[in-house]
Amino acid sequence: MSSRALLPIISSVSALSLLTPPNLPRFSCCPPNHKTDSKNQLSSIRSSGLSSSNIIGLRRMESFIARASAQPLKNADELIDSVETFIFDCDGVIWKGDKLIDGVPETLDMLRSKGKRLVFVTNNSTKSRKQYGKKFETLGLSVSEEEIFASSFAAAAYLKSIDFPKDKKVYVIGEDGILKELELAGFQYLGGPDDGAKKIELKPGFLMEHDKDVGAVVVGFDRYFNYYKIQYGTLCIRENPGCLFIATNRDAVTHLTDAQEWAGGGSMVGAISGSTQREPLVVGKPSTFMMDYLANNDACSKHHIRLLHLTGPSIDSLTVDFVPTATSTRLRRSTRVHKPPDRFGILKSQICMVGDRLDTDILFGQNGGCKTLLVLSGVTSLSMLQSPTNTIQPDLYTNKISDFLSLKVATI
Repeated sequence: MSSRALLPIISSVSALSLLTPPNLPRFSCCPPNHKTDSKNQLSSIRSSGLSSSNIIGLRRMESFIARASAQPLKNADELIDSVETFIFDCDGVIWKGDKLIDGVPETLDMLRSKGKRLVFVTNNSTKSRKQYGKKFETLGLSVSEEEIFASSFAAAAYLKSIDFPKDKKVYVIGEDGILKELELAGFQYLGGPDDGAKKIELKPGFLMEHDKDVGAVVVGFDRYFNYYKIQYGTLCIRENPGCLFIATNRDAVTHLTDAQEWAGGGSMVGAISGSTQREPLVVGKPSTFMMDYLANNDACSKHHIRLLHLTGPSIDSLTVDFVPTATSTRLRRSTRVHKPPDRFGILKSQICMVGDRLDTDILFGQNGGCKTLLVLSGVTSLSMLQSPTNTIQPDLYTNKISDFLSLKVATI
């Protein structure tokens, strides 16, 4: 395209404040949603009479701007000093399958020694928070249950937040983690792994019965997924008045082993969405429910989430209650503090979300107004990050979280 042809495009970009509507809030730690913004702006440009070739040129320019926004992490000290709380994804960041990623224990110990607060958030619903605590322990890490926020817990927490009737039941397409969290929350449930061996014999005139008291269907990752569960969940959602359709996450892939990627919970959710022609309410990343839940005073006190307590009327600042952490990750269990937490006012930009997925972890952090760091130790590769089709850009990226140590040394 010639420079003359670009003139009307550049003029339009200037008039539109570089693809950012004037009434859209700006956050230095949260890049704009290029996909949503570009759709609105291109619609405005079409109405202004620009040709299709000019619009294509604008798309290319926007794509270039999006690709250029993510920066490699060069000075780890600068990021660490600017952040009070690190929220870590688990799969692909802390471990792959049942194998700990190199350098994780030393990195977490270093962050704790600097007084940083750590939260571990995972979309994997196969385990409860207590079960995840045991996995951390097996891998040599001492992490308290209060520091863990799994999507299995998020599903139960959501039902509790809406006062889901105790006389109603929850049908579970998922594994033991969801069942345990529902039980702890006091909800009746059915399904889960027990339905994994059930089969349907399609004889002439066969009619499958279902429980009319089911008021919610929760769908998570399920290695025992089968046609029986699809049909049962479908009947509940379509035929029980007001039945909720809740998904723990819509992850396309997951890390069951460190050898390859495996089909994720999104494949199970997609099957139910296809048969019911309904979209689920997603409680895991990138939905803001987890962040909103942590930010809720009453919910935090009810469920004893003492680690991170975000409140405040301003979108630019928060008040954080926290339990002071011990110097070493391995000593925390014997030095937990049970006194009422102190209060600290911090900027929202002092929270950093660290993850390996663009469409869940990074979007989750951006939706919550946090700084974001992408690690290339999991799902996302550098080529995927820099692809022209990618519209989700983190603030920073690096190979793995142990780069906090090596890059720290390199900058001394």
